[in-house]
Amino acid sequence: MQEQRKRLIGEVVSNKMDKTVVVEVNRTRRHPLYGKVVRISKRYKAHDEENRCLMGDQVRIVESRPYSKHKHWRVEEILQRAAQIDTTPLQAEGESN
Repeated sequence: MQEQRKRLIGEVVSNKMDKTVVVEVNRTRRHPLYGKVVRISKRYKAHDEENRCLMGDQVRIVESRPYSKHKHWRVEEILQRAAQIDTTPLQAEGESN
């Protein structure tokens, strides 16, 4: 029998909780009456066992058992890492320690 779990692809918008990330999934749908294409975004809390996800990562989440009141998804795979910016302060030229 084939597994029938939902899978969604989204971007990690928060990783401040322990073993939990917030993933924002963007979709486009046609408005039922007017026919205009509208963008819909929804946020899901997903279980990240090893705290591997960083903000801005593209991830695939899969439906799973309830881990808590709001957390019913888990991170299946990190598809693309976010570009990390070097935040070390630069020394001014000619300045010595």
